[in-house]
Amino acid sequence: MAVGTSHRTGDVAESGSGVLRSRFARRIGFAALLLPAALGTAGAVVVGRSDVARRWWARGGEQGPVAGDGGVRPGRARLLAHSLLCLPLGLLALIPLGLEVLFVLRGVLYPLVQPGPYTTAWGGPSMAGAWLVHFGVGVLSAVVGLGALWLLNRLHARLAGGMWGRGVGVWPVAVTAAAFAGGVLLVIAWLHQV
Repeated sequence: MAVGTSHRTGDVAESGSGVLRSRFARRIGFAALLLPAALGTAGAVVVGRSDVARRWWARGGEQGPVAGDGGVRPGRARLLAHSLLCLPLGLLALIPLGLEVLFVLRGVLYPLVQPGPYTTAWGGPSMAGAWLVHFGVGVLSAVVGLGALWLLNRLHARLAGGMWGRGVGVWPVAVTAAAFAGGVLLVIAWLHQV
């Protein structure tokens, strides 16, 4: 007997094995892979495997041809243009991915990464206090990172519409440019404080 079906909101879908999959988690996964997908698309088109890139973007952008819309299939030029447009999004995805790595290293594994004494550490002087505080801060940054990946995926889904012949508008492109500029400034500021 099936465990469940897709809800109207689309937050949960059923997999073939009966285990529920989260659309949220799938979107985060696609956002995390935007950079390799953008680079892989260019490679796939160059070696004549546009069909592979087309299938990836159809799933990742949730923009595959819909029944009744004429089934527009992006050609080589559109695939290459989309991969170039996704490079800034893929580079931006590295920032929230870095937050997730820091959560594991500086939150979950804090006592292994930072041996004592903990007298000047946040939450110190005890190891338990320092670990708890770093874990709490790490959880907050991990949640922010997951939210940022989800937002990048939604922005990519809007941009991907142009590849399938749908209107994109100027706002998704402007938001991508502004977010990329903000990301560059954030990375420069972070590098100066290190």
